Amino acid sequence: MRNRFDQQLERLNEDLTELGALCKEAIADAMTALLEADHQARQKAFLLEYEIDQKEREIENLCMKLLLQQQPVARDLRVISAALKMISDMERIGDQASDIADIAKFVEGSEITQHIHIQQMAEASMRMLTESIDSFVRKDLLLARKVMKADDEVDELFNKVKAELIQVIHEQPQQGEVCVDMLMVAKYFERIGDHAVNIAEWVEYSVTGVHKDHE
Repeated sequence: MRNRFDQQLERLNEDLTELGALCKEAIADAMTALLEADHQARQKAFLLEYEIDQKEREIENLCMKLLLQQQPVARDLRVISAALKMISDMERIGDQASDIADIAKFVEGSEITQHIHIQQMAEASMRMLTESIDSFVRKDLLLARKVMKADDEVDELFNKVKAELIQVIHEQPQQGEVCVDMLMVAKYFERIGDHAVNIAEWVEYSVTGVHKDHE
């Protein structure tokens, strides 16, 4: 019975890794759509949102089976509970990647995307997501805490992008609408970073039994 349970826990790790990879791919495609006006990448980001939703439901079903059929002990219960919280954050990341891809059509042809720190924000957010998933699979508390600290970098980049866009509006008022769209994109990347932090905090809970909000 325990061997089967361990196999299912391993499958849970694999499924979460796969869901994380889908989220990363969606973010990358949304960014390509934004920076390169790539319509194919834009459509792919929309399709990936659907795949992410499907994978979330799949993992949720696996977690329910583990809870109902296997009667997990305390640490295993924490792992499964954390996984259920994490997939909710990853589903939101998929939504936000889709939202960025949607905005891409409104800023197509604008040079503003090339002159602000939006790509650095995307890369920092993707790195946080990758490391948060890795920390869960490896049960690596140090890596999870590194993700939490990296949120400061994304927040700093958001403030930088905001200041850059304010400067553009000051110098080129006719670009105001594009700047507002780009500020929304930056906000989505900031939220993706926040979701990665949430994932890392649930990793810490799965290992230690303590969640930051409840300390």
